[in-house]
Amino acid sequence: MKHLAAYLLLGLGGNTSPSAADVKAVLESVGIEADNERLEKLLSELEGKDINELIASGSEKLASVPSGGAGGATASGGAAAGGAPAEEAAAAPAEEEKEESDDDMGFGLFD
Repeated sequence: MKHLAAYLLLGLGGNTSPSAADVKAVLESVGIEADNERLEKLLSELEGKDINELIASGSEKLASVPSGGAGGATASGGAAAGGAPAEEAAAAPAEEEKEESDDDMGFGLFD
């Protein structure tokens, strides 16, 4: 991942085809040692490809992946529809937070 990040930084800087030495220089500038085997594999797989096209095609693939959870949305929607229960639910967490702050009696773990 660090090799890809360095490669992308070089691309943003205008270097459309960074070499292994370029990527190593970026990594070494922040104190990271490059893994030659992984770096060579990355460069061989990206050789001759436009990074912007790869990012665009990856974004299209991610768009088709289902994500999110409908379970939480239904529960919060049901509570909000009642009006008064939503207000009570909003007040309850504030009371709990106050109780939790009283438990430590003003002392933190690292005070």
